[in-house]
Amino acid sequence: MRLILLGPPGAGKGTQAARLVQQYGLVQLSTGDMLRAAVAAGTPVGLKAKDIMASGGLVPDEVVIGIISDRIEQPDATNGFILDGFPRTVPQAEALDALLKDKKLGLDAVVELRVNESALLARVETRVAEMRERGEEPRADDNAEALAKRLTAYRLQTEPLVEYYSDKRKLLTVDGMMTIDEVTREIGRILEALGEANAKKAAKTAAAKRAVKKSAKPAKASGKPKASGKAKAPGKAPAKKASAKKAVSGKSSSKAESAKTASAGLKKPAKATKKTGKKAAKVASKAPAKAAKTAGKKANKSKAKSAAKAPKRGAKVTKKAAKKAGTPSAQKARKVNKKRA
Repeated sequence: MRLILLGPPGAGKGTQAARLVQQYGLVQLSTGDMLRAAVAAGTPVGLKAKDIMASGGLVPDEVVIGIISDRIEQPDATNGFILDGFPRTVPQAEALDALLKDKKLGLDAVVELRVNESALLARVETRVAEMRERGEEPRADDNAEALAKRLTAYRLQTEPLVEYYSDKRKLLTVDGMMTIDEVTREIGRILEALGEANAKKAAKTAAAKRAVKKSAKPAKASGKPKASGKAKAPGKAPAKKASAKKAVSGKSSSKAESAKTASAGLKKPAKATKKTGKKAAKVASKAPAKAAKTAGKKANKSKAKSAAKAPKRGAKVTKKAAKKAGTPSAQKARKVNKKRA
């Protein structure tokens, strides 16, 4: 759990942070404590902060962010942390968001302790009076005048963070004017409700991921049917392919059979066409030879017939000539010739 406690000076942030640390096992991160620890450890960021602090200057935001970055990477911050006193401005809040995003972390909540400033001034005066009665010397800045200055600075610099985190839906407001125990209980109730909401959201997200993963499996199976482990026979390949399609599409066995019959029907005409084509080609190849043979036979028959008729014609002509020679005119011509002789 990662939290920010937000509120004006004297609102009780330090007291509630200590209780949250004990209850949830978190680490309280105070910018002042972290700066002093970094300087004491001699880290590169700590040495840079030391030089700035020694010169009386304000530590820049990038240095503070660097110190926070080093601190939250330590093992004791694995379970979560509470930032107390940081961020103080909107630019610091934006820098913190960028840091947590780079580390793939996020804030769970920003708890604002809302108080009445007049009541705070009265509370400080009462506390200072009680300390002096016990013989204790209050801090130099623990008085009404110093508190008024700090409240003015809070309104100008830090109060805009209320709107900043409200827009991000991270802000949880608690009435800081209640007793300390009541404030602690209210913070605990809010954080418990937040934890339940986050758990439901995580479960819903996980269920959605499982649903997406489950719905993606059939699509993957339809693309690649599982192998049966047996060698495919060349003749049975179409049947296996058809059965695989049947398993994927979920069609009934009767539809598969009709599809198979239609496929077979398509194959038979193709086969018949192929045979007809072969037969036509064979006939076409034999046609010229057959035609030549037939023509030859006809020619030979015609010659034989003509040869057979030729003697008959000769005999017919001779007879005709002989007949003509035996006519009266022919005989008369012969008689004339004899007389002249």
